Amino acid sequence: MKLLKDILYGVSVEAVVGSTSQQILTIEFDSRQVAEGTLFVAQKGLNVDGHDFIDSSVDKGARAVICEEFPMSMREGVTYIRVADSQNALARAASNFFDNPSDELELIGVTGTNGKTTVTTLLYKLFQKAGKPAGLISTIRICIGDQQLPTTHTTPDSITINRTLREMIDQGVGYCFMEVSSHGIAQGRTAGLNFKGGVFTNLTHDHLDYHGDFATYRNVKKSFFDQLGSDAFALYNADDKNGSVMVQNTAARKYSYALKTAADYKARIMENQFTGLQLQVNGFEVWTRLIGSFNAYNLLAIYAVSDLLGIEAQDSLRIISELENVDGRFQHILSKGGINAIVDYAHTPDALKNVLETINAIRSRNEQLITVVGCGGDRDREKRPKMGNIASSLSDQVIFTSDNPRSEDPESIIREIEKGVRPENYKKTLSVTDRMQAIKTACAMAKEGDIVIVAGKGHETYQIIGDKRIDFDDFTITSDILTKMNK
Repeated sequence: MKLLKDILYGVSVEAVVGSTSQQILTIEFDSRQVAEGTLFVAQKGLNVDGHDFIDSSVDKGARAVICEEFPMSMREGVTYIRVADSQNALARAASNFFDNPSDELELIGVTGTNGKTTVTTLLYKLFQKAGKPAGLISTIRICIGDQQLPTTHTTPDSITINRTLREMIDQGVGYCFMEVSSHGIAQGRTAGLNFKGGVFTNLTHDHLDYHGDFATYRNVKKSFFDQLGSDAFALYNADDKNGSVMVQNTAARKYSYALKTAADYKARIMENQFTGLQLQVNGFEVWTRLIGSFNAYNLLAIYAVSDLLGIEAQDSLRIISELENVDGRFQHILSKGGINAIVDYAHTPDALKNVLETINAIRSRNEQLITVVGCGGDRDREKRPKMGNIASSLSDQVIFTSDNPRSEDPESIIREIEKGVRPENYKKTLSVTDRMQAIKTACAMAKEGDIVIVAGKGHETYQIIGDKRIDFDDFTITSDILTKMNK
């Protein structure tokens, strides 16, 4: 229970009707969750406007309402607070309600187009193995010490973030590694959080359906670093041309990492095989189970953060050598028939290019590389032909298929992907709309030594068709198909 005036500390308030001495028991933005003693925050969403539910929330017992527009009639005994930005107000109010938990631990945010999940997850695992209780807020799951919880958004809502951080502190967690998405930044979900460090991985074509253009997408990412304090660190990939842009206005201490250019943290790939990577990191050598140059960047970022947070180099590298791939990120299956299959989340042009180039750099060229890939519906359409071009240029055979079509016709999505295929690559391509059948076809085409990559969905255990979420796990399905083929 907290006084409303304490919850409003730091919130940009335009007008108040009623008393701010109200006792508040809980805070909600979903009117369905409102109960007696709630502070209800009305937000304008893409499909639903929370302002339409102010009266019903008051009927359920809301004692106070934060909104961008006052309702036509206001109830006596209820406090109404008008703000310019409800999303930002929610974030700051949620932080206050849970006693500003981000002040009490080392909260590190990781942002960029690719690598966020791998970097945050492996940092969490490294710190846990190092005996430093840690938490994780990622695309795949939320972890509080050894406890694992599912999550549905890359960056959860502000209430979930702050409640989770408070639970972490209550359970003795001292570090939290959090994915920070462009959507989460743009929607103000990270406002009011005290990040002790920020990491920039890379920036490529993605989410332009939401942000409109690349400059806006880049500037949203940059705003995360602009908000870091002088007591925080900003770690950036110096090999990415946007790296220096990210940190040019930050007050945080700046550190760089790179494989190709001069940097504070430098690595060199000595061996790159299907069994792992041999790296030289700031003069130390380490063998890791992760594969590919993109993972060399991820591992270097992990090493740098662990160093900046005080873990000895030898301890960090020893643990890095024990780490395994994150679910859905370059997960390798070797069938009894000698077929290599890889399941990866690569759903952007750059991520797909990285995965295929990594495989091509390792393989002998005496085998086929067969790629199964699609693109999600109701999302960035500009990347579809780019994905088609990359897949067909860097593979021996390609099967275009359905991903998460959502409300779009999957065959129409495939036709847009096919527009990127160059004439000389037409003969390499095949379209199989049903994803299960596409994976079966790829596995049937493969012979001993061949490589099948199933890209786009990675860790996801579902497929969204229309408004239905259907059970579908690329890794499990691919494994089962290959097992049955070899019986």
